[in-house]
This record gives sequence, structure tokens and C-alpha cells, in this order.
Amino acid sequence: MIEQIKSYLLELQKSICSEVECLDGVENFAVDDWKKENGAGYGKTTVLSDGGVFERAGVNFSYVEGSKMPGSATALRPELEGRNYKALGVSLVLHPQNPYAPTSHANVRFFIAEKAGEESIWWFGGGFDLTPYYGFDEDVIHWHGEAKNACTAFGEDVYPKYKKWCDDYFYLKHRDEPRGVGGLFFDDLNEGGFDEGFAFMQSVGNAFSKAYFPIVERRKDTPFGERERNFQLHRRGRYVEFNLIYDRGTLFGLQSGGRTESILMSMPPEVRWSYRFEVEEGSEEERLYAHYLKPKEWV
Repeated sequence: MIEQIKSYLLELQKSICSEVECLDGVENFAVDDWKKENGAGYGKTTVLSDGGVFERAGVNFSYVEGSKMPGSATALRPELEGRNYKALGVSLVLHPQNPYAPTSHANVRFFIAEKAGEESIWWFGGGFDLTPYYGFDEDVIHWHGEAKNACTAFGEDVYPKYKKWCDDYFYLKHRDEPRGVGGLFFDDLNEGGFDEGFAFMQSVGNAFSKAYFPIVERRKDTPFGERERNFQLHRRGRYVEFNLIYDRGTLFGLQSGGRTESILMSMPPEVRWSYRFEVEEGSEEERLYAHYLKPKEWV
């Protein structure tokens, strides 16, 4: 299982990095191959900074193992208590320079938890989501269309289920607002056996490029000024809040003793928190809240 999945994940990382560099046209990824000192993990962290299109782009592969599942994993699944584990995946976050080009996050992952004398517990997880600062219907429709296409071969109920899970998951309870316009989110997937679960994970991983890069291509050269940049930095604050307070992947990485530099590469390089920030009535900024940060059926 592990070697088969690892081979796919490393190829996915390589492919996405190549597409990012091609679209950026200025900078290339810096690559860090790392190993944990205790031998319980390794990975390949790739980060592009201050490019022609992307202010920060990170695409990471990691493999970690341990003798005790972190609390972020056992809180919802107490049956995992006392098991050792292995986890591997690819996680990426892309922050474009242009406020009209949305931020996006994606990851695909596999876990296996084992205990002597008991059957192994394994599952797949992952998904992708979109965080625009200025919304365009054609972009969101395209995004969700590709998300739906990734699910079609696995049943008619798959896209609606994982689309709703994404809407519910990427929600800032303390702000009472979604982080973005959603996409797909799935976890604890082992129904149908290993081959079907692996096939679905690959379908989601492979769909990301088709869903995201055409949007960036359309928006990367849109003229913008200080107003749009300030709003982008303000909304990036919401992105950071979610990652540090709620995101399971971030919490799992930190609780499992993962490589902090790799875990936090997802943060935007510049961000702003504004006190009592208010948008102008009738503005494009208000439209983001009124039209796009409202979960709805886009396709």
C-alpha cells in the first residue's frame, strides 16, 4: 500500500510544481528534502516565493509515523487510541500576487493505524477548496464543475456529499462565515476497498490542476490598486485564522512533531488584521460576502 501510494504522490507533486513554474514564468521552486532526526518521517518540501504570478506557492510531500495517534485524529475516532500509525500525503497552498486571482488549497492523504493482534484501520482523505477575494461566477462554476467531474465515476451522490462536507468544514465558527466558495472534502474513506479508495484519491488529486490553473490564467493580469491589495490582505487573515484554529492537517502536523517549516508554509507571506473592518455598500468587496460566501449549488 505505502509504496504504491508514495509513488503516485511524488509524481503528483512533481506535476503540479511543473505547472506552477510554467504559469509563474519567473521563479522556480526551492526544494528541501528532509528527514526527522528520530527516523520517524521524511518528506520533500517545495516552496516558490515572490514570483511573477505567485507570491507564495508550496507543494509538499510528507511521510510520518509514530507510536501514538495525535489528539486531532483520536478526538473524532476514539477507536484509534493506543495504535501506532503511518501517514503520507501531498498538501499544497497557492497564494497568487493578484487579488483577482483566488488562493487555493488541496491535499490528498492516506493513513493506516495498527495494533498488535488487531486488524489494521486505514483510510483515505483529501479534497480541494477555493478562496477568492473578488468573485466571478464563471470561475466558481468552472471550479465546481471540475470537482463534480472528479466524482462522477464513483456515484451520483459523491459530489453532493463531499461538496457539503467541504462547505461545513471550511467554516470559521467564530466569524460566522465560510472561508471561501468550497469544493470537495472527504475523510475516513475506506468503503469499497483499497483499490476504489485509491482510485478516488487519484481522481481528486488529478482534478486540481484542471480546476484551478485556468482560473489563475484568466485573472493574473487584471489591473488592481491599493484598495484591492488591502482587501486581499484583510481576507488572508481569515485564511490564517482557519488554519491555526480549525484545520485538522495543521493540527495533526504540529501534534505529531512534524516539520514546522513545512507545515506552516501554507501561510501567506503578507496578511493584515483590521479592527472593525467594514466594506462599502454596493461594492465588489460587499458582493464577495453577499453572493460568494454563501454556500449554494453552483453546478
